[in-house]
Amino acid sequence: MKTFKRLLEYATPLHHYIPEYIIYTILAIILGMANFSMLIPLLDMLFGKVKTEDVVTALPAFSLSVNYFADSFKFYFHQFINTRGAFYGLVFVCAIIATCTLMANLFRYLSARVVVRLRMTILERLRNALYARLTHQSLSFYHSRQKGDILSTMTNDVQEIENSVVTSVQVLLRDPFIILAYFGALFYLSPSLTLFTIIFFPISGFFISHISKKLKQKGYYSQEMLGKILNVSEESVGGIRIIQAFSGEGFMQRKFAEINRKFARISKSMFNQRELASPVSEILGVLVIVVLVMYGGSLVLKNVDNNEGMLTGSVFMTYLVFYSQILQPAKNISSAVTTLQRGLVAGERIFNMMDVPITITEKPAAKSVHDFNDAVMYENVSFKYDQQYVLKNIHLPVRKGQMIALVGKSGSGKSTMADLLPRFYDVVEGSIRIDGTDIRDLKLNDLRDLMGIVSQDAILFNDTIFNNIAFGQPDADREAVIQAAKIANAHEFITQMENGYDTNIGDRGLKLSGGQRQRLTIARAVFKNPPILILDEATSALDTESEQLVQSALDKLMQNRTSIVIAHRLSTIQHATEIIVMDQGEIKERGTHDTLLGMNGIYKKLVEMQEFK
Repeated sequence: MKTFKRLLEYATPLHHYIPEYIIYTILAIILGMANFSMLIPLLDMLFGKVKTEDVVTALPAFSLSVNYFADSFKFYFHQFINTRGAFYGLVFVCAIIATCTLMANLFRYLSARVVVRLRMTILERLRNALYARLTHQSLSFYHSRQKGDILSTMTNDVQEIENSVVTSVQVLLRDPFIILAYFGALFYLSPSLTLFTIIFFPISGFFISHISKKLKQKGYYSQEMLGKILNVSEESVGGIRIIQAFSGEGFMQRKFAEINRKFARISKSMFNQRELASPVSEILGVLVIVVLVMYGGSLVLKNVDNNEGMLTGSVFMTYLVFYSQILQPAKNISSAVTTLQRGLVAGERIFNMMDVPITITEKPAAKSVHDFNDAVMYENVSFKYDQQYVLKNIHLPVRKGQMIALVGKSGSGKSTMADLLPRFYDVVEGSIRIDGTDIRDLKLNDLRDLMGIVSQDAILFNDTIFNNIAFGQPDADREAVIQAAKIANAHEFITQMENGYDTNIGDRGLKLSGGQRQRLTIARAVFKNPPILILDEATSALDTESEQLVQSALDKLMQNRTSIVIAHRLSTIQHATEIIVMDQGEIKERGTHDTLLGMNGIYKKLVEMQEFK
């Protein structure tokens, strides 16, 4: 119930939907009941059973009551018969039936439009809230979760909310009114017969409740398996070159088939149980109808009804029609209750992901910062993933205008140092300061606006070249974008493309070469024009020719800027203001290129091996 309430909060304020929906639904029900109530005079007239006590000779005074509308109908009905004949009385009844049917369906359509509005509002707000939450999570959140599980939650679980919860809400808002209204009509026609049938409903409810509990237990496992299927699929599509190169098709197929088999088995069991709800309710409903016909038929044959006098054949036939209108809503409710369980499982998975605390937060009284004037200072910084320290007591000043190079073997902590500066993670011990202010005391967006990042993986988006360079600024000045591309040595190849700067580069920029993708990321950093640059092995994955073009672009980019460079090749860092040699999370050596070569230490060995990783 808690999950259900949280989902409904995404449609608030509910008074924009519920009152309107209820009004349309009630009007549709009333008109539908009026439609079926025409069966009594219609059958009486066709079989010549019109009773003299049913004749109304004067139009009654207006009142909002069943008797007023019933007497008004009898008055006009017999007026038609007396003045024009029985055939025109039949036409009168048929005209009312047609009108009521038309109006009832009109109000059903209007109520359906309200539900569509409610459905789309919930889904739109839920998707936006989930996406916003995910974009604000720290990198550690993504390191601890499978990408497929996240994608499954964003797509399949949200879709399940639409298919299960919102659809069930429509049924639960509408069908109880139908049942209550028709039961009211049944009591009006024959109280004793209605009391006799009502005892069968708790039996149906017991069976449906039992099925629903089983469904919810299996729903969790089913959604988990679906997330694993998406994860393996995403890995296979992204790594198809490696899979084929290592002849791993069979291995991956078996891995996928095993997960798929588990998902199919649990889904089959779950769908079988869910489909059981409707037959159970229908069987019980038919049994009730059989008993009802036997009991009601005996009353008709005896012409006795304790409260209402004579139970005629036409009244009993109409009673059965009214009762049949209860069976479908009852089935709908039972199916909705079971279907709702699967949707609530999806809702719980969504909220479990949304409720993960955001670890990188901004203080309420955070300071604004727009300029970098003096230095970045790492003061006794330590950091760990889980229980493993990857940085230990790092003390490093980075003065304005300096180029600081970080070198060392893989796993020495270079990238972690760079990731701490824009607060992708927060330090565990110590602090990082910009111009004397702890970065945790600054506004997060202001802090990150001071920095431009060019990483080893050229991260681009399935959009135009223009929008990738001017990322986040769709109204950017075109000349400024072109100038940034020229500085990044990218303008020439861009102008040779089919649509120039308006060319779509495909998923992750796959329409471009590695060097072209990297030059676009440099152009993006140039366009941002930040005072601090973080270059994370920006040329390590390139061939020699592409490296020269990219390195030339990087040299232009670093002019008059403070740079922290994670180095892979000697050409990138030999002119650095200071080179920081790291090993096992600690600074082991520091100095200029020539100074470090003279020390005959770790740096000299790295230079000899050309192993800056």
